[in-house]
Amino acid sequence: MPEPSAPPNSSRTGLTPRSIAVWSLVALVGAAGWAVLALSRGEEISAAWMLAAALGSYAIAYRFYSRFIANRVLKVDKTRATPAERLDNGVDFHPTDRRVLFGHHFAAVAGAGPLVGPVLAAQMGYLPGTIWIIVGVIFAGAVQDMVTLFFSTRRDGRSLGQMARDEIGPFGGAAALIAVFAIMIILLAVLALVIVNALAHSPWGVFSIGMTIPIALFMGVYLRVLRPGKVTEVSVIGVALLLLAIVAGGWVAESSLAETFTLEPGTLVIWMIVYGFLASVLPVWMLLAPRDYLSTFMKVGTIALLAIGVFVALPTLKMPAFTDFASRGDGPVFAGSMFPFVFITIACGALSGFHSLVSSGTTPKMVQKETQIRMIGYGAMLTESFVAVMAMITASIIDPGLFFAINSPAGVVGTTVQSASEAVTNFGFTVSPDLLAKAAADVEEASLLSRTGGAPTFALGMSEIFSAVVGGSAMKAFWYHFAIMFEALFILTTVDAGTRVGRFMLQDMLGNVYKPFRQVSWKPGVWFASAVVVGGWGYFLWVGVHDPLGGINQLFPLFGIANQLLAAVALAVCTTLLVKSGRLKWAWVTAVPLAWDVAVTLTASWQKIFSADPRVGFFAQRDKYQAGIDSGQVLPPAKSMDDMHTVVTNSTVDGVLSALFALLIIVVIADAGRVCWKAVTDPAGVKLSEVPYTESRIVAPAGLFPTAEEKAELVAAGLGPDGGVRADRGHGDRKDGGSGDEVPAGTGSA
Repeated sequence: MPEPSAPPNSSRTGLTPRSIAVWSLVALVGAAGWAVLALSRGEEISAAWMLAAALGSYAIAYRFYSRFIANRVLKVDKTRATPAERLDNGVDFHPTDRRVLFGHHFAAVAGAGPLVGPVLAAQMGYLPGTIWIIVGVIFAGAVQDMVTLFFSTRRDGRSLGQMARDEIGPFGGAAALIAVFAIMIILLAVLALVIVNALAHSPWGVFSIGMTIPIALFMGVYLRVLRPGKVTEVSVIGVALLLLAIVAGGWVAESSLAETFTLEPGTLVIWMIVYGFLASVLPVWMLLAPRDYLSTFMKVGTIALLAIGVFVALPTLKMPAFTDFASRGDGPVFAGSMFPFVFITIACGALSGFHSLVSSGTTPKMVQKETQIRMIGYGAMLTESFVAVMAMITASIIDPGLFFAINSPAGVVGTTVQSASEAVTNFGFTVSPDLLAKAAADVEEASLLSRTGGAPTFALGMSEIFSAVVGGSAMKAFWYHFAIMFEALFILTTVDAGTRVGRFMLQDMLGNVYKPFRQVSWKPGVWFASAVVVGGWGYFLWVGVHDPLGGINQLFPLFGIANQLLAAVALAVCTTLLVKSGRLKWAWVTAVPLAWDVAVTLTASWQKIFSADPRVGFFAQRDKYQAGIDSGQVLPPAKSMDDMHTVVTNSTVDGVLSALFALLIIVVIADAGRVCWKAVTDPAGVKLSEVPYTESRIVAPAGLFPTAEEKAELVAAGLGPDGGVRADRGHGDRKDGGSGDEVPAGTGSA
């Protein structure tokens, strides 16, 4: 099969002597950072070196590798109309300014993972996790996001599961649809649980985050009705209102209104279900996109200030590069060896299957130009990876003894500062009872012991950095509670966007049985699918909030593996499409990270199923607690014999689901291999579900800022710097939500 030809108007700008000098300097900065991190031998080094390694690597990767993939591998075509342009209906399909869409995409994919995963993985030392975060995102995570977004855009925004069914076949596709949707519900419920835990009994957080909803509605109406296209104006207004809401949240927390905004976990669950449903059914321009865009200012702004704080305060990395737990695999934070569990614990920020759902969900239905896929897909993932690096820094600048006292369960460190100090000493680190008490007092908490999950540690590290720059120790408590609120805001955007993505996914599935569901904006389908999705994750969340061992708490241990198995599906689909569309020589771009992800994830699945260590293996844990039941013992964390039976049930369910998910992924990959082999041996018989080429009328820059060439195009089209629709020629718009008709391989390929 011949390789698709390059777009006739693609630009390939060479390097000038000046740019060569600049990029050489960037490379040297990144290399110096890596050298210091890798060659340190026990001495404390500045966290700024970690930033240098990350930023230098990201810059080189975006400038060269992502450009290579966009221009040589995918051959994005700026003359080709996207589904947002062809199918614009103002509900789900809507051409969205690239800056707003970048904000939506980043906010939708950047949830709890990049904040807490690196914190937990720091128990192995700062170096293993840092290497995976940076190298993983460059060659795996950002590649998955961009390539999935490209192929979904070429297929009218089809969901990942539906693309698998269309391109791999009904057998492997059915396995993918089942696995993807089930994993999606689990991921959403886990993310929602983190938000509930962060906002419960927090009037400041509830008020500030609640206010982002009316602010977003105002921004949506402003940008679509009052002042169309005035992105800069609405950004300034929105950010000003957001900052006011954050400050006002502090006032509310100290006022008589505090009780009104102090919500119980169960009440928060109800409000989140209602909000998730509304965010799924309302037009995307009205609430979801502007709220995510607004949240991005908060997210990126805070992380950028945190990075500046690192360069100003120059905190040192107190956590060693490697701890003994990396080789022994008996860490108190999580059990298991460095391989594969560091790569499972750190998903978001390096490689996350959840991202592929957004890249084949809301975003492909909103992108203006194919050329913007590089900035949105690859660029947003690099930004999230930087969040993960900052999380690793916040965990690593804390005294290691304090880190383990915070992140170890109560059954390990006890409930007093004295018992925690003794337990940490047994880990090989030291922390005095006075230091533990002082750390809690500094942030106005009764205790920091066993505040597991990663979020409190991130907040503590963030308060250390900010207070060193602004306010000193007197401001630590403020910055700590600001960080807790920030984390809740960070995560909520993944739940609302994820619900809408789940709705698209379910509609695609049901469309195989009843065709009207394929029209993703068909009202009965929108309402029914949205209700099923929020009902699914809402049920597990509700039970989990009221039962410490039930609901989503039962499925929480599956989060990391399920997420990475989802990435394997996405990379398998992308590799199949590269082969089928005549890009066989470039298939290694997704095949190599696919091979790594499969090796890591199936190894982890095997260990979780068959390990004899009850801290690792689900069935070994079941046997341990069943033996306890038989002997009449109550083992922690169970507090009663009923809890013992619940643990046995949970372990059994988790073990069975781990085996089922792994089996489904193996089926998908095997079927994908069969399709790839057929495409190579019989290229004439290959068919793609890619929609035919339609010329675009939209002229818009590919990146945040127009290039000289793009400025000339905008002027020639009589448009301003933000772009728009040219009036010189048109095409027949389709409003049916996409046909999904098959076309011969290579037809309309870019």
